[in-house]
Amino acid sequence: MRKNIKITAAAAATAAVALGLSACGTDSDPASKSGTGAKADTSKALVVAASPTPHADILGYVQKNLAAKEGLKLEVKEFTDYVLPNTATETGQVDANFFQHQPYLDDFNKKNNTHLVPVGTVHLEPLGLYSKTVKDLKDIKSGQTIAVPNDTTNEGRALQLLAQNGLITLKDGVGTDAKLSDITDKKGLEFKELEAATVPRALNDVDAAVINGNYAIEARLKPSTDSLALEKADGNPYANIIAVKKGNEKDARVEKLIKLLHSDEVKKFIEDTYQGSVIPAFGTPANS
Repeated sequence: MRKNIKITAAAAATAAVALGLSACGTDSDPASKSGTGAKADTSKALVVAASPTPHADILGYVQKNLAAKEGLKLEVKEFTDYVLPNTATETGQVDANFFQHQPYLDDFNKKNNTHLVPVGTVHLEPLGLYSKTVKDLKDIKSGQTIAVPNDTTNEGRALQLLAQNGLITLKDGVGTDAKLSDITDKKGLEFKELEAATVPRALNDVDAAVINGNYAIEARLKPSTDSLALEKADGNPYANIIAVKKGNEKDARVEKLIKLLHSDEVKKFIEDTYQGSVIPAFGTPANS
């Protein structure tokens, strides 16, 4: 049975305060020693922070079907936002996390002076454009509103998807860090910036929305069939990764987890469960 502790948005403020205090711990605090390269106690459970879907589901499959054979004790803590999993990993309250792609991690480290590193890729969740009212891209018209994630990397990723499908024009050479100010032709569209987890709930209030794959699945949307436009998998740098605090890359428990996540059993589980809405990305360089 998977042991999950779900951190909800309602508890986020309280958790954030607790994490902030931990970050200021003394040398006698266990959290302050995280990431020093000290040998981990392999008899203890590996605690991994994860988004509920598909990340915690994939970890749950490993926990239930594969971990015992490898001698791995695995505990999953579910988080519903994109900040606390990294903060908890930095402070040592969890050993690793599984919810993000490399560009987001790089941006988070830069902005928050954290020291997190990737140790392996697992899957890709294609970003998609969805609507409750519009049935085809050609029906998106001037004056309509599109919701996009407000964090740096996912907003840029969303704007690139819109540009690739002819809905907007971006400045020449702008990359995945594109901002609304980089749009040179909005083609009459309006944009609403929202925290990524809340974008699916805005579908009733906007004409269309660019939604991260995991949140689309949680909202019972099927990216492969319900999206108006979907990212291509080939050459996509947004494979989701397992991340740890620098110094903990060689933790034997982490190495066991990566081995299991890259197994044929997990590949089949992802393919059978998500039917193209989540795509295995084993072998993709973690730091690409």
